[in-house]
Amino acid sequence: MNTTDMPLISPNPTPALPSLLLVDDDPLIRDSLGIALADTFEVHAAENRSQAIKMLRTMSAPPQLALVDLGLPPSPHRPTEGFRLISELLAHSADIKIFVLSGQDDDRNARHSRTLGASDFISKPCTPDKIKEQLRQALLIQNTEKDHESTTGEILGIVGQSPPVIAMLNQISLYATTPFPILIEGESGSGKEMVATAIQKLAPEKQSPFLIFNCAAIAPTLIASTLFGHAKGAFTGANQTQSGFFEDAADGILFLDEIGELPQELQANLLRVLENGDYQRVGETITRKSRARIIAATNRDLRQEVRAGNFRNDLYHRLSVFTINVPPLRELGKDKLLLLEHFRSFYAKEINRKPFSLQPEAEQLWENYSYPGNIRELRNITIRLITKFPGSSISKEQLAAEFDMPAQDVAPETGANPLSDAKLKLQNTTGFNLDALLQEQARQYIQAAMELANNNISEAAKLLGINRTTLYSRMESLQKNQ
Repeated sequence: MNTTDMPLISPNPTPALPSLLLVDDDPLIRDSLGIALADTFEVHAAENRSQAIKMLRTMSAPPQLALVDLGLPPSPHRPTEGFRLISELLAHSADIKIFVLSGQDDDRNARHSRTLGASDFISKPCTPDKIKEQLRQALLIQNTEKDHESTTGEILGIVGQSPPVIAMLNQISLYATTPFPILIEGESGSGKEMVATAIQKLAPEKQSPFLIFNCAAIAPTLIASTLFGHAKGAFTGANQTQSGFFEDAADGILFLDEIGELPQELQANLLRVLENGDYQRVGETITRKSRARIIAATNRDLRQEVRAGNFRNDLYHRLSVFTINVPPLRELGKDKLLLLEHFRSFYAKEINRKPFSLQPEAEQLWENYSYPGNIRELRNITIRLITKFPGSSISKEQLAAEFDMPAQDVAPETGANPLSDAKLKLQNTTGFNLDALLQEQARQYIQAAMELANNNISEAAKLLGINRTTLYSRMESLQKNQ
């Protein structure tokens, strides 16, 4: 064969660069960082939150890493858009490692960013080399998480011995062998996808395949064709016939994550599939049958969404034949220490660092902290401590710097004494009223939580360490007593 006829194939093709989403409203920062990082990462740059979300939905795979500015339009002097974007990125893909890049060198913002799920906070100005180093470390950890599955102390991949976890494991074992839909409810970061995976492990013949469809990760206009498939020419860009997730799932399990984000106009289509298995590809009139079992998950209160008219009541009842509530980490007591040991051993081994230890007061603080970001937050804190303090004995003050809580709650008992302050207030205040004081403090904390959560009730409730229904009740009570 003549060598000139041979196909030109490189024996060592250049591996694809890891993808990085860069979101900053300053064009100079976007351009300079884009150039500086282009030799190491495939950079996708956006100037605001909405542009970043549109970009995500057109990418073939979620970015592995993200650099996010907190101060984004339309309120560049406030962190609310950045906070919202962090939550949306993690709803799109729980595996994204997010670094907050901001000139707002505010410790409170840094703490809250990490609570929402960001890996860490990088203050501007920062050299590209330092940013690269942190991104590479995050990429190493991410690859470790994907390539290794530790089973030490785990049952079905779930760590815990508290009554809520044992009850949840019993539900998983009981429901997994049935053919009926399951609705998994739980806060962001609590491990809903892990529960779905555990169900699949116990299902008959493992009900393969196991496909995951994230309702928040796809543009609303593309959800129908992605779920149900489409015919050639059904819409602009439909150059060939394409099967959808329901067809590809065959006799297996289709996991619909973030089901609360499903547009209302598609909820009737999903209900039809659940009722009799019928669906049609977009652009076709042929009725097809789905045999897939449906597992859905949400961090929203779907009962409240039904009352608000955002979610169909009949669809809710079809999805929730069986319901599993994933408990928030704040309710799991000593399991926080089991999770600490699990993640500390795993990451210390995989990134070749000596594990840290906690001093007695720090260990007590670890157990008492509410972890509003749930297991995701605990895991990220563990990673940061291993990176910053390998082999060290960590003090209460060092640990408190990683938590999203007021400094006075963790300060050493030197100087101001809360008991003394209370005595002075009682002695020097005429007509003191404890109920009025507590109501005013509650009002201030609720207002602060609502502002930080961009008026999202569920997120505000998590910040306050209470459930959504309790927050509703307290807001109504405070309004009546104004």
